[in-house]
Amino acid sequence: MKNEFPYRRTIEILKRLVSFPTVSQETNIPLIDYMEDLLKAAGFETTRFTDPDSPKSGLMARIGGGGPGGVMLSAHSDVVPVEGQKWTKPPFELTLEKEKYFGRGTTDMKGFLASMLSLAERAGETTPEKPLMLAISYDEEIGCQGIRKMLPNIGRLGWKPDLCIVGEPTSMRLATGHKGKAAFRATCYGNTGHSALAPKFVNALHIAGDLLSALRALQDEYEFSIVRDPAYDIPYSTIHVGSLHGGSVLNIVPGKAELDFELRHLAADSLEQFECRLKEKVQTVVDTWRKKSSDADISITGVNQYPGLEVSERSQEVSRFFGIFGAQEKVKVAFGTEAGFFASLGIPTVVCGPGDMEAQGHKADEYITVEQLNACDVMMDKLMEALE
Repeated sequence: MKNEFPYRRTIEILKRLVSFPTVSQETNIPLIDYMEDLLKAAGFETTRFTDPDSPKSGLMARIGGGGPGGVMLSAHSDVVPVEGQKWTKPPFELTLEKEKYFGRGTTDMKGFLASMLSLAERAGETTPEKPLMLAISYDEEIGCQGIRKMLPNIGRLGWKPDLCIVGEPTSMRLATGHKGKAAFRATCYGNTGHSALAPKFVNALHIAGDLLSALRALQDEYEFSIVRDPAYDIPYSTIHVGSLHGGSVLNIVPGKAELDFELRHLAADSLEQFECRLKEKVQTVVDTWRKKSSDADISITGVNQYPGLEVSERSQEVSRFFGIFGAQEKVKVAFGTEAGFFASLGIPTVVCGPGDMEAQGHKADEYITVEQLNACDVMMDKLMEALE
């Protein structure tokens, strides 16, 4: 029987999704089980990808025509932790108050996921002529680790949608780009000794401090570079140092220190260019300290990275998006997404979803407005019409 209240169904599904505490340190298998059962009941063919190292899975699903074309919708199943945040609502229960639905993940990004699954049930009632494909990943919040493991298997499926929509929160505006990200750990080596004789030794924290200054100088170079993109709130590439650790007790000169930092770069500022400039800065710091001790050294290790997204306003994916949904405001977002991974498979990919990441994502009392969720369901209705 045809569902006469599709938007109400989205809320029912969202309530279930929020009830699964799929933070990064926990399994997402119960949530994947729930979604796979829902999709199979709707007539979808499903493929589960199990993580080889942890109790987690990703899920791909498809219904409709057997050839190329159609649309893929993408969402991640994990959410950020709630520890250390002052919630006034139960984080893993959906609460409606003043036209807002509160709960962890409502904006990032179970609101879109619920709307996507609601559409899937409607698609199962008619079986669209063109294929509808769903991609549900895991461990996005810890550096897009899940989609990276899923990617080879996704490629082997051979799906060739005309358009992929990654439903991260953009306030339902079309996002055509975001910066790429690379995270690094610098391990700085000096030599230890009694602090009463500190000047006789090389303090690893001093080396780390000089490296931090060098990274700040690199940041200044990016800030005042002619390479800029005014579509971003911060129109240049950025370097951020997130942590610095070293030493154990006050009366011992530390022989080792670790500094964690990241680059978020525009498409025109390649990661390779940054690594070359970083290598030069590191060598200058090391050469200075080796005049005092041959033990002085800095080792740089890449921790994680994900590709950026850069879509031309005249591209086929933008044209197809507008052809289905009509003209909308175009933006570029500050946060990263999984869109670049799908684009790397040759799939035309954009980002569009309900909610406001800056105002609502990752915060205590995370919420999504009724208006935004309804707007997403309207988008899904238009998508369904385009597939029929």
